[in-house]
Amino acid sequence: MDADREISPQAVHEALGRHDDFCLLDVRPARQCAFCHIDGALQIPLNELPERVAVELPDKQRPIVVMCHLGISSLRGLEWLRRQGYEQVKSMAGGIDAWSQQVDESVPRY
Repeated sequence: MDADREISPQAVHEALGRHDDFCLLDVRPARQCAFCHIDGALQIPLNELPERVAVELPDKQRPIVVMCHLGISSLRGLEWLRRQGYEQVKSMAGGIDAWSQQVDESVPRY
C-alpha cells in the first residue's frame, strides 16, 4: 500500500467512527452502489466526476477518500482529483470488497 495515495479500510472505518471531517466518495456505477454501499458515502460515478465534482465537492481543501469495487477506479479518481487541485485525496485500498472482508462482513461481495 502506497501511504501517499492509499488508506486502509480499517483506517477509514475508524475515521468514520470518530466523525472526522472528510468526504467518502464512491465512484462506482449506480447499479453497484445499489447492491451494496457504505452509509454516508457520496456517490458520483467516475465518468460523471468532471461535470459534478465542482458543485458537490467545492472545497478543494477538504479531505476526500475515494472508493470503488477493488481499489483500481478509485486510484484513477484520485489522480484526476489531484490534477483538478484537490490536495488531500486518498484511495481506499481494496475498495468495498476489502471493506466487506476486513471491516463489515454484512456488506455483500460481488
